[in-house]
Amino acid sequence: MSKNDFPETLIQFQKTFSDEEACINYLEKLRWPEGFVCLKCDSTDKPYRFKNRPTVLRCRNCHANTRLTAGTIMHKTRTPLHVWFWAAYLVTSHTPGLSATQFQRQLGLKRYETAFQILHKLRIAMVRPQRDKIGASGHVEVDETFVGGRTHSKKQGVTDKVLVAAAVEVRSLNKPRRNGERKLYAGRLRLAQISDRGQLALEDFVKKSVAPGGTIFTDGWTGYDNLTTLGYEHNATVINGDHKKTDLVLPMVHLVFSNLKTWLRGTHHGVSPKHLSVYLDEFTFRFNRRFYPMAAVNSILGIAVCVPGTTYKHLYSN
Repeated sequence: MSKNDFPETLIQFQKTFSDEEACINYLEKLRWPEGFVCLKCDSTDKPYRFKNRPTVLRCRNCHANTRLTAGTIMHKTRTPLHVWFWAAYLVTSHTPGLSATQFQRQLGLKRYETAFQILHKLRIAMVRPQRDKIGASGHVEVDETFVGGRTHSKKQGVTDKVLVAAAVEVRSLNKPRRNGERKLYAGRLRLAQISDRGQLALEDFVKKSVAPGGTIFTDGWTGYDNLTTLGYEHNATVINGDHKKTDLVLPMVHLVFSNLKTWLRGTHHGVSPKHLSVYLDEFTFRFNRRFYPMAAVNSILGIAVCVPGTTYKHLYSN
């Protein structure tokens, strides 16, 4: 199934992935677009198939068994594939996102832990391996903010909050669709949890997120002073808490921060620092694909077969 053939509506999705067999066939085509290849001997002969074990393929040459879900986020899953497919649909198409409790209720799962694990593994599949850097077209706004935690009853400068950096492309509309509409809009986004506001941490984030030679707009914080030396065109403006300057110089990145904090508080009622990075990945994924929700389903299923999932021990270890 090509991207053009992928279902674009809920009704089409129901028809296309109506049963376990349809999900198995689609997953097999994702893993081996040119046909089955044995992981052990590289044989391309058609594999043996088992009616009672449809997700297992046996090589005709070396007789090694290969599971469709092996090495993917669904590795060793006992949950039916059609539940995973519906989970991918819900997590990508539901605009405000879903908490694990809502997710459990929607899919009729008996255990909260199962819902949490599926959600968490899908979030891991929201980061495409070797994703490209932003800023090739249009300039990029970069800033940082504190997320979650509390500062009440803390000494000055001490906080439980986590520092998050953001880089967002700013693009221009060729023609506003209605009177009063902004001519600028936010393009692709990158978010990351960083250790501090020091120069090394900020520069590392910028180098991983923004294409070399890109144009970057920041506030006057000294942590960004060396960006020009790194090959970027750097435009810094001292803001000093002036909201008018903020709206003028860094409107998109602060809109992103506002939406991120509202989403974390409203949908998830707060997130622990340990798991924050995958929630940032989810927010980035749905933000970058907000105009194409069904394409997002196809993307997450495609990435899901390329990346290994996390383990129960990792999710719940201290």
